[in-house]
Amino acid sequence: MVKHIILWTLKTELSASEKESVKQGIKEGLEALVGKVPGLLQCKVNISGRLDTSNCDVMLDSTLESPEALKGYATHPDHVAVADTKVRPYTIQRVCLDYEE
Repeated sequence: MVKHIILWTLKTELSASEKESVKQGIKEGLEALVGKVPGLLQCKVNISGRLDTSNCDVMLDSTLESPEALKGYATHPDHVAVADTKVRPYTIQRVCLDYEE
């Protein structure tokens, strides 16, 4: 099993309501990939409950079958479409941690 954890910071010029809309779009887009992307077993996007001590806005916590499944996920057209339309246009920073369990 491979854990794929991503933390994003949204663009500062987005209003509070825009940030909420963007976060919801990221959550819906990425969580919908389970069952579409081979090897993607679990995908949870955390967009609520953020404490003031946080320095990022959105967290992806996903589980894949293998390192090969992670490589396939990264280039899968459905994932790329979500990244290109719902994530990249609205974020200024991405931090990633991948590890095997």
